[in-house]
Order: sequence, then C-alpha cells, then structure tokens
Amino acid sequence: MQLGSLKPLRVAVAAIFLGLTAFLFLDFREIGARSMADAVLYLQFAPSFLNFLEAATLGATGFLIVIVLTLAFGRVYCSTICPLGALQDVLGRLGGRRRYRFTKAHNGIRYAVLGLTVVLFVAGSGLLLNLLEPFSNFGRILSNLVRPLLLAANNLAALVFEQAGYHGLYRVRWPAIAPLSMGVALAMLLLVGWLSTGRGRLYCNTLCPVGTLLGILSRFSVFRIRFDSGACRECGRCERVCKAECIDFKAQSVDASRCVGCYNCLAVCPDNALRLSGASGSGSGGAGENPGRRKFLIGLVAGSVGLAATGANAASPPSAMSDAAPPPAVTPSRSTTVPEKRTSPVSPPGSRSIKHFTSRCTACHLCVSACPSRVLAPSLFEYGLSGMMQPRMSFQSAHCNFDCTVCSEICPSGAILPLSKERKQRTQVGVAQFIRENCVVYTDNTNCGACSEHCPTKAVHMVPYLNGPGRKLVIPEVNAAICVGCGGCEHACPTRPYKAIYVNGNPSHKLAEKPVVEKMEPLPDTGEDFPF
Repeated sequence: MQLGSLKPLRVAVAAIFLGLTAFLFLDFREIGARSMADAVLYLQFAPSFLNFLEAATLGATGFLIVIVLTLAFGRVYCSTICPLGALQDVLGRLGGRRRYRFTKAHNGIRYAVLGLTVVLFVAGSGLLLNLLEPFSNFGRILSNLVRPLLLAANNLAALVFEQAGYHGLYRVRWPAIAPLSMGVALAMLLLVGWLSTGRGRLYCNTLCPVGTLLGILSRFSVFRIRFDSGACRECGRCERVCKAECIDFKAQSVDASRCVGCYNCLAVCPDNALRLSGASGSGSGGAGENPGRRKFLIGLVAGSVGLAATGANAASPPSAMSDAAPPPAVTPSRSTTVPEKRTSPVSPPGSRSIKHFTSRCTACHLCVSACPSRVLAPSLFEYGLSGMMQPRMSFQSAHCNFDCTVCSEICPSGAILPLSKERKQRTQVGVAQFIRENCVVYTDNTNCGACSEHCPTKAVHMVPYLNGPGRKLVIPEVNAAICVGCGGCEHACPTRPYKAIYVNGNPSHKLAEKPVVEKMEPLPDTGEDFPF
C-alpha cells in the first residue's frame, strides 16, 4: 500500500465511526440505531473500560483492543474511532485551511489533568472524567444541541405537511430541557471549535485524559512515523499540515506521544522522506529497539482484531413502546401546600444503586436520547456535585414504560446493566409516597383516581374515603411491597406545585413482590352466542 493512501483510508474509517455514532444519538424515529449500539460503541475507550470494571466479559474488552492498536500503530484511536476527534477535524476544515507549526508539548497541563482525573476516579468521583472524556462530550453535544434542532425541524415540517393534508410525517415529543447540560455542551463545542480551527488537535494533547493516556502508550508503539534523513530536503510541508503540531522538520523528529495518526504528513511529502516504519526501518529513533517485541505485537494485533469482531454483540431490537399517557382532566381548585419529602433521586432500572450508577456513568446521554418515554433527564445536583449531568428519572413530563428496557440495552459503560423484561417489571427503583393533604379528594371532595389508573402493578389502589349519604368518594392507598417506582402515579397526579403522590428513590434497588392477579369470573352459560 502506498503511504499516501493511508490518509484517505483513515478519513473513510473516521467518517464511518462518526456517522454511526451520531446516528445512535439522533435516531428519534427509532429505525434501528439501538440494534447496532454494542457494535458501534465497542471500541470507545472510557465506556469500555468502565464496563470492563463491572463485568470482565468479552463484550467489554474494546479498550484492550485500543491499547493493542496504540502499542502497534500509535494513536489511531484518536484519528479514526474517537467521534470528538473526527468532529474537531470537521470543525477545523470548516474554519478554513491553515498552516501549522511545531510547538513544544504542554506536558505540565496534560499530565496534571490526567493525574487529577485518575486520583478523583480512584477516590470515587468521576466528575473530571465526565467533563473531559471525548465520547461523552460528543454525546452531550448531539443530545443537547443537535437533537433538539433536528426535532424542531421535524415538527415544523410535520406541521406544514399537516396543513397541506399530508400526514405521513408526524410530530414527536420534546425531551426535558436541562439548562446545565445544554450549557456544558455548548461550552465544550465552542472550546473544541476554537482550538481545532486555530491549533488543530490541541484539545486532544492538553485536556483529553484519554488522549494523554494513549499518548504515553504510543511512545512505545512499534510502527510510527519517522524521517528518512537521507531523502528529506527540508521543504517543511509535513510540519505545516501536522494538526498535532508535533513534527519538527528541521530536527527531523516526530513527537510520537502527540501524533494522532492523521497521516497528513505522509500524503504531502513529495520525496517520501517520511515513512511509517518499525524499529528496523530507516530514520531517527530506530536504534536500540527490540524487533522481537515488534513481531509479538503484530501477532497480538492480528488476534485482537479477531477478538473485536466476535466481541461486539449487537443488542436485540426492543418492542415498540407507547408514549406516556397524558395527565387526566381533573383540575384542582387550589394550589397544594405540603412539599414532597424526597430523600433520594431515582436512578434508572438496571443501575442497581446510586453508588454503582454514579461511579460508572460518564453522562454521555445516550440513554436520554434513546428513552422512548423521555422520562430520563440530566440531573443537576441530585446525585451531588460529582454526579451532575448524569441521568435521573424525572416524572414531571413522563413515566417509565412498564415493558421498556431500552436504557439497559444501550448503556456503553455498564452504569445501567442489562435487564430482562420480567426482571425489570419487578425492579423497585423507588416507592410511591402519598400526601393526603395535597390530594384533590381531600381538598375538593371530588374523585380523581388518576394515579391508580396509571399504576401498572396496582400498587396504588383506591379505597373508600369519608363516605356520607349519597357520596362515594375513594382515595389512593399505596402497597409499597409491589410498587416498582415507575412514576406513572406521580406523572398523572394533577396537583401543583406539590404532588399528592410522588416517587422517593431507593438508594439501592430492591425486588418488588409480584402483584396479585385477580381472576375474572367466567360469564354464565345461557346457551346463547351473545349472553349480553
């Protein structure tokens, strides 16, 4: 293969990863993104590593493949697989072509950021990892900024077509607005856009902890870009197109720890003075390296590629999910006065516990984008400072569909573990709490029953309440043993500003008892085909 063809090959692979990853976050029509999530996200470094910490299975070894590839070929992850890296290339190209120049590495910044990220993570806080990890930043940009624009365009187009009598395009529900997440996503987009248009991959070589870690490993890579000093006539073209600013053509050196493997230099060199070679190849830096290690790594890479091909298990597509039902038409006559006493937020089914969830979640918001009922929303400080932007169950605008397991099927980091439909229907993420003084039955002496209607397990049921002559009032009662905390009751409750019934989260998820299914009485046999 000609070295000049490595760049278009790299661009093609990066475009495929960028397009498929974006599709996961933007597939609001649910036309198949979830079925390919495991395969697309298998090689995303940080989510794969966190998933491996939870369960050391074959499907969670993508980060090991990336490590092997880095030891063999340098930081090809940053130039092909990382979606934020590809986004920086796109933004840099939109900003116009510019000439780069060699700069010294900002090692103090990059290693301090990596060290602090590791220290905080070991101490139990993923805050810095969540803020700087590239895949999660890319996900938040698409989920919080691009997806709303796409939904707005769809709904506007649907409205226009409806006026013209065409109903093939339908409007979709808006997700919950999370100002903090939108602000962080916008700030990150502006930051990487500014850096990429002016300094290429400076973000990757200063603030990205994944880039810095892979940069350390790439110092030991077998195949790397090297100068053939006898062929170089010091034209400087390689340095001017190096977006990592790591090529010094005068010194004929390439900083392997910052090189992101874009291969721009190979494509522009008129004399083939730059080569992608191993330790035995010509050029500086080849002396003293072990050829046996190179052969070992080549064999390891070949085996790892086969492992990657078999390890990416695609999730089976879920059944169609219905939207959350709208609240009832009952209108309270007065505002409620008794606040809810929430002691814990509600983490998604499959997250096991808030401690487990916050220690594994990178706030990529893939589950927020994929949730059919839109019940998942980015948190503010409900999980504490280190858990900000991590998804929580928000029942203000939706409830969790009883049969839905989508979030557990697409979480790439193991924060939300896979659940079968039967297991999910008994996973108790919280328990409904009833405040009688807020209920319209108590305040307005009128029946409602919305909470009981929307309870899938009938943990919320209606019982007689202060029935006088000619009155048949019923009021909610909660059976905590069979409540799963789906939020159907809270979402349907019409009282404002405080709910008469709400879900208080379980810090550690429990297993609810099976609800008692009442058998229907058989119809009497009258001998007629239609007894009614």
